[in-house]
Amino acid sequence: MSALIFANPAILFGLIALPVIWWLLRLTPPRPKAEVFPPLRILATVLKREETPSKSPWWLTLLRMLLAAAVILAIADPVMNPRANSLNAGGPLVLVVDNGWATAADWERRVQTANLLIDDAESADVPVSITFTADASHEAVPGTAAAARDKLTAANPKPLVPDRARAAQAVREAMNTTRPGTLAILSDGMAAASDNEAMSTFAALSPAEMRLIEGDGHSAVALTDAVNNAAAMSVTATRLSTAAAQQMNVNALDAQGRALASGTLQFAAGAATATAEITSPFELRNDFARLSIDGLATAGAAHLLDDGFKRRRIALLAGESGSDFQPLLQPLYYISRALLPYADVIQPNTADLSVAIPQILQGNPSAIILADVGRLPAETYAPLQRWIAQGGTLIRFAGPRLAAAPADDPLVPVILRQGERALGGAMSWSEPQSLADFPSFGPFAGMPRATDITVTRQVLAEPTPDLAERTWASLSDGTPLVTEKEVEAGRIVLFHTSAEATWSNLPLSGNFVEMLRRLVQLARAGGAASGAAAEGAAATLAPYRLLTADGVLTTETGTARPIAIAANQVPVASFDHPPGLYGTEDGFTAVNLLAPKTVIARFDPTTAGRPLVREGLAGGEAVSLRPALFAAAFALLILDSLVVLFMNGAFSLGSDGRRRPSSAAAAAIAALAFGLFALTPGQSKAQEMAPGAGAKPGDEQILERLDTTHLAYVVTGEREVDSISEQGLEGLSQFLTYRTTLEPGAPVGLDITKDELAFYPIIYWPISATAPMPSQAAISRIDAYMRNGGTVLFDTRDQYSSLGGGGTTPNGERLQAILANIDIPPLEPTPTDHVLTRSFYLLTNFPGRYTGSPLWVEARQEAKNTGAQLSSSGDGVTPLLITGNDFAGAWAVDSQGAPVLPTVPPDEMQREYAYRSGVNIMMYMLTGNYKADQVHVPALLERLGQ
Repeated sequence: MSALIFANPAILFGLIALPVIWWLLRLTPPRPKAEVFPPLRILATVLKREETPSKSPWWLTLLRMLLAAAVILAIADPVMNPRANSLNAGGPLVLVVDNGWATAADWERRVQTANLLIDDAESADVPVSITFTADASHEAVPGTAAAARDKLTAANPKPLVPDRARAAQAVREAMNTTRPGTLAILSDGMAAASDNEAMSTFAALSPAEMRLIEGDGHSAVALTDAVNNAAAMSVTATRLSTAAAQQMNVNALDAQGRALASGTLQFAAGAATATAEITSPFELRNDFARLSIDGLATAGAAHLLDDGFKRRRIALLAGESGSDFQPLLQPLYYISRALLPYADVIQPNTADLSVAIPQILQGNPSAIILADVGRLPAETYAPLQRWIAQGGTLIRFAGPRLAAAPADDPLVPVILRQGERALGGAMSWSEPQSLADFPSFGPFAGMPRATDITVTRQVLAEPTPDLAERTWASLSDGTPLVTEKEVEAGRIVLFHTSAEATWSNLPLSGNFVEMLRRLVQLARAGGAASGAAAEGAAATLAPYRLLTADGVLTTETGTARPIAIAANQVPVASFDHPPGLYGTEDGFTAVNLLAPKTVIARFDPTTAGRPLVREGLAGGEAVSLRPALFAAAFALLILDSLVVLFMNGAFSLGSDGRRRPSSAAAAAIAALAFGLFALTPGQSKAQEMAPGAGAKPGDEQILERLDTTHLAYVVTGEREVDSISEQGLEGLSQFLTYRTTLEPGAPVGLDITKDELAFYPIIYWPISATAPMPSQAAISRIDAYMRNGGTVLFDTRDQYSSLGGGGTTPNGERLQAILANIDIPPLEPTPTDHVLTRSFYLLTNFPGRYTGSPLWVEARQEAKNTGAQLSSSGDGVTPLLITGNDFAGAWAVDSQGAPVLPTVPPDEMQREYAYRSGVNIMMYMLTGNYKADQVHVPALLERLGQ
């Protein structure tokens, strides 16, 4: 039932003045209309009208009355469905706010609701205690309303299930003996395990009033489980609101967040759970990284997947290959058929185990299955044991060969008796045995016992104190059927019966497929790890990526602690271990919000045993009519103005027969347009949209660097060296402008510790032994610049001709010190057929101020050290050039264009060739291996058959 109140009811007395306004408007006629002087028309008007109207038209009066009434009602501020302010002022306001995962969708409304309660408490001058049930720590001592608002502003939803009992205990300790006036619970509507304890604690506070404020619960939908079956992935979800049928889509995303496949969740009316099937090839399902419900951004609507869902590589070995004409008798037939839907099965191409096992271990499989392999070659035991210790899983099946093998085999989980046990034969008093119930531990826990499976032969284990702990499956007489042993990070599993149907009918049953599937899931997805990784795998896992309340993975781990995950146990999120991925990039385990088979239920507050007032969230019920009334009044004002303008002849016909507005009408229209423009939202953004409004300091310089090619040099800190570098690059820039189409800008001096280097295709670095040694950070920036395709021209300026010989100069020693911290590729003097010799001019050497020093470049492929990480990544361009010929000294010119330094020996042709060397270097930097491709055009055309 809707209600209507007025925020300012006294304003309604203004309605009494409406009759007076009506009377005044009726007595006030409109302004006389001005007529142009046509004498006859005036006479005709006089003859037709004997009296002037003394009252305005009734419809115009009614229009203005409606306008006045709308203004009065708008000022009175009518509100539909107002929120009742009935806060009990007999004690502090205790506000308990659920901020778990389900509140992320309507968090703003919950904050608005809490703010309204805090406003009521401030009006009643009572303190406020505010507590958030999904926070790890609580500060529930009552304080001022302003402090409560600050806490509310700083709060946010958490990807956790609320713990109301912990919050209730914190409130009880904070209130001490103080009795709350109003205790309001802003609930997410979902039941929690500790609700009875929490409500009992709240009831013990004896509040004068208790309120329960809930939302509609439509966004409380969560994914609880995902099973990667043979044909599809089965996804289970649960929801809170079960009244109506509901259909939702579940998307499977890869690590980059791209949707790879989808399924449909179909909730029936009254059903709290539903299952979706995501059908896609197993290879594609192997790339699934997470599942999410379309349209919901909560932690519950996201389900993380880890290595347990990835496809494994399983190697199969048998003691004998069997006969292709009798495939059902082959030892690996049933194993391969059972594993093919779940794993990549690999088999060696040779029967020689001394060759096959090393080949298999080189591929690092997740698991190796040995079917009736008794004795292994002696040299294979050590590598197999290392592989198992590093995380590999060895699965063995019994058979005649294993039964006859020595009892001291280190690759079996238990001590075996030699020979097999026959059940149900002519020489045996025992009957064939069926399977017993699977134990509550181990990977087969929860599987139903198959009554149709019988075992006629098995290998027996010697009784030991820990045999029962190592038994994952047994026969009805208690003898083991499947045993296991952990070996550091890996394990060994043994089926005490054969892999084909001669010893039992287990391989013919569906249980065999499920048992192998669960064993494969225990194996590492990426195979055995290295020694260090294997040790880390056995330890606790640190948080790697955590899930936010909005269902987004983030690298912020906050106060999350490492988690110790027990074998065959599904981890569940907690305050110390929020949902997310735990481990490293190489391997991680997913910790999801809810445990498998969780069903969301309604929160039942009646356990408190006290009367409770139920309310909804604010923001959807109370509706103010003030904006609508002001809008209606403004519309009536515009309509009234247009009517008055029309009645006053503002739109009368001119002498030429066209309708022209008068100056007064034009002014009125302009005023209305200005008013509309003033009320138009977004005009404040005009300043923001102005050109250049978002520019930052330095942007103009960056754009100029990108728009024009500049030659750059490293500032050494020595004024003379830096001056020659600047003058040299200026001289080369002028030469490039005169001789080529390239018009470089002014040379740029770079501080390699902070300036951006990526703007320049080449950087000239004059080496000086007396200059300060660059820092490691600066050298690392140069290294990164070269890795990204840039080139550095190192010039020792000393005719240095041997990189590794003795008798180096100080500048050469400084260069060696710099390059010692850079992973440079192998170098060689520029070959005669190198692209540098013909990129623009045809050159045989590269002189500068001096001549005789070769120009060192990256060695070509046949001379390249494959271990070097730095290579010519910039379209075949060498990442560094080294010379001792002092290029800048030969290029340097003064302001008049005259050379600054003489060449040694004095020779202007040497200077000319120095300039040509600079041109070739620049063209090589800008065009890469383009020239090399051009010289091979005839051969390429011939190869293409053109």
